Amino acid sequence: MSYQTAAAQIERAGRIVVLTGAGVSTASGIPDFRSSEGLWTEDYSREYYMSNDYFQRHPEDFWKKYKDIFRLKLLQDYRPNKVHQFIHELETVDRQVSVITQNVDGLHQLAGSTSVLEYHGTLNQSFCQDCGRAYPLEDVMQAVVPVCRDCRTTLKPGVMLFGDLITAHDEAEKMVTDADLLLVMGTSLQVTPFSLLPYYAWEQGTAASILINNEPTDKDHLFDTVLHDDLSHAVQQLQKYL
Repeated sequence: MSYQTAAAQIERAGRIVVLTGAGVSTASGIPDFRSSEGLWTEDYSREYYMSNDYFQRHPEDFWKKYKDIFRLKLLQDYRPNKVHQFIHELETVDRQVSVITQNVDGLHQLAGSTSVLEYHGTLNQSFCQDCGRAYPLEDVMQAVVPVCRDCRTTLKPGVMLFGDLITAHDEAEKMVTDADLLLVMGTSLQVTPFSLLPYYAWEQGTAASILINNEPTDKDHLFDTVLHDDLSHAVQQLQKYL
């Protein structure tokens, strides 16, 4: 399949849902934790440390490791890249674009995308487990173990930890089934239940679908158009036809 084919599918679409993974943010300097060269492969114990169980039992050590693994000190230095900007620019008066992202960095919003569902949560906020009060990243960085000012309860990160229930899945499923184009970018589609979302579009058979990723996935067969390429290069090629 060609970029011209993919661009034609985009041009015809009125309601686009874009699924994005870590590959969208790597050009901004954020590591892909789950790719074949990602940080998760360096130390599988990270999954243990970044679990809700470990957070509840060892909050002080959890927060130390959390800040290190997610490089929170660098988070505010990251900026949207060409891929984020491309997705934002797909929005027009006649075209609705919604993003469902595995990423927790907030870069889609910084790029200007107006409809973003953060499927795995966000690094930019933490929450009190008792009263639910939200605290910005700046507050979290000022304390070794951040606590709620009112409840004195240890704050929990806004990202989904291993063992947490995914609360955004039903909303994501509805967004996918209502779309007339599903565009998947920069994800290997290995993490469930996020990886199930393309199946909903495939099963109903009414939406066109495009997958753009730098390497093949085991879900390639679900898509009408599959492009294996660096994402920054891919969006430059697509822009030639849009």
